[in-house]
Amino acid sequence: MTRLTAILLALTCAAVSGAATASELDYRVDTATQILQDLKRIPENAVPPALLSRAYAVAVIPGVLKGGFILGGTYGRGIVVARRADGQWSNPAFVQLAGGSVGFQAGLQSTDLVLVFKSQRALDGLSSGKITLGGDASIAAGPVGRQASAATDLQMQSEIYSYARSRGFFAGVSLDGSVLSMDSDANGQYYQGERSAAKILTDTSIPAQASGRRFIDTLAAIAPALPGQGASRAAAVDPEMTAPAPSGARTFGVDNGNTTPAEGGVF
Repeated sequence: MTRLTAILLALTCAAVSGAATASELDYRVDTATQILQDLKRIPENAVPPALLSRAYAVAVIPGVLKGGFILGGTYGRGIVVARRADGQWSNPAFVQLAGGSVGFQAGLQSTDLVLVFKSQRALDGLSSGKITLGGDASIAAGPVGRQASAATDLQMQSEIYSYARSRGFFAGVSLDGSVLSMDSDANGQYYQGERSAAKILTDTSIPAQASGRRFIDTLAAIAPALPGQGASRAAAVDPEMTAPAPSGARTFGVDNGNTTPAEGGVF
């Protein structure tokens, strides 16, 4: 079996594997929680808490596989939570990430990803089914560090900031062209028949599962509800951040610290 065949087979098997069991979904959520715990341990080398606090949604996708030889592919499964109208984090909904690429490349690697949604439009697109990163929603490699600012060369027009965890550290990463979609089958399994991502992310009457509650509590410890985050979810942007957001998008401002964002890597 050639390297190309082996890599494509691994990615294909991941993509077409059958419906996950309840225990597998719990494991997926708990793995995402462990990634958040890393954010707490290394704030100087992770997603800025100010960015998370002002996010409309946060997606965590553990163990994203990327492989190829000239032709490449990317695949991963994770979860996303959103800020509800009361400013609290919602129950997690399940998502899938898939993409392809052409160019000089070889090998197989696994990377943990974190996506920070800075606009309601991007979240609405995902809730409706799927979005193409860099197409339906603009995306940029995110800043790193406790006080890192997203106001300098990272274009406040971006609706999503993306990060990859490698060797215990987080760095901005490019994901243009990848498709992020809702995993309705996993939602239905985890929530005993409820498949609607839009309802899971907004309806407070849906009981939280134990693994989901652990994830929410961990994220809330890093990014608690901010004063003024309420039913209106007004986008109060800092005066220094004058770059316009895309038409139809709303964003929360990010505190402008004195550190320089890390350069974005390429995934």
